[in-house]
Amino acid sequence: MKLYSGNKKSTLKTRSFRADIQYTQYLEEYVMKRILVTGSYGQIGTELVGALRSKYGGQNVVATGRKDPPEILTKDGPYLHLDVLDVDQLHAILKDNEIDIVIHNASVLSGKGEKNPQLAYRTNIQGSYNVLEAVRILGLDQVFIPSSIAAFGPSTPKENTPNEVIMRPTTAYGVSKVFIELWGEYYAKRYGVDFRSLRYPGIISSEAPPGGGTTDYAVEIFYEALKTQKYTSFLEKGTYLPMMFMDDCIKCTMDLIHADVSKLKHRSFNITAMSFAPEEIAAEIKKYIPQFEMSYKPDFRQQIAESWPATIDDSAAREEWGWKPDYDLAAMTKAMIERLSKKLDIAYQ
Repeated sequence: MKLYSGNKKSTLKTRSFRADIQYTQYLEEYVMKRILVTGSYGQIGTELVGALRSKYGGQNVVATGRKDPPEILTKDGPYLHLDVLDVDQLHAILKDNEIDIVIHNASVLSGKGEKNPQLAYRTNIQGSYNVLEAVRILGLDQVFIPSSIAAFGPSTPKENTPNEVIMRPTTAYGVSKVFIELWGEYYAKRYGVDFRSLRYPGIISSEAPPGGGTTDYAVEIFYEALKTQKYTSFLEKGTYLPMMFMDDCIKCTMDLIHADVSKLKHRSFNITAMSFAPEEIAAEIKKYIPQFEMSYKPDFRQQIAESWPATIDDSAAREEWGWKPDYDLAAMTKAMIERLSKKLDIAYQ
């Protein structure tokens, strides 16, 4: 660990063990990890930073990104401007802040990636390569880079998709995620880098706005249901996709980061909590907002969605590090309506 001075280490070594609360708190203080999160102002990053700061302390979690941050990322800990394409800046920030774990969330998502695949290549592939190289060169403890169900493709089985399966994506975003998985696993085998990844499904959150992904209809629909009682879905009826509530997303991310590496047989894991089609989430919303109306106008994202699995098998995550979701469609809908109505100051009953 690079966080500690010689005095702290020597003090820790000279203390005799006492199994009491005071010593436990003392021990936790001196073995605390230092974590850096890229893309921290995104849908997942915003809430993940808050959860990590609650566990590790605000000053031990460095939020970074290319944009000016929202207040939520600056009030409890540091925020630094970082472009992961700038290798010198990346290495300097990791060294200066004595980082142990990198969570690399910075990414161009599926919808935006199809509009600008060159940007997706630079950000998703070159940026991830730079992060993995920095972790290798600096000898950091761990790197987590999320993958996605976009890593699968039309030739992948759509039902109960296995953890190990053919991956031939047809989007720039999906291709970049396959690269990240394979390159990270190569670095784990070749250099001993502790690389870990989750193939996120669609993530539904009440905090950050949608970020241009194909599954973002499942977030947009709640905003429009509360604001206008109407929503036009860019996906057609019957389009099933794996999904997850943000609380479960944060939970599985932190669980994998903390998992005992000796028990991990895989480096990249399927992860899911539920699977539904647009008309099913609309039906759940109508239980709270009876006047809500849903219409359909599929766009280019329909073709993307059709290339992805409808349901996936996450048994490897359950077996190797005990994954279990807390939210199904009904529980997620209830939480989203309650949280968003409070956030937007809109009564729904």
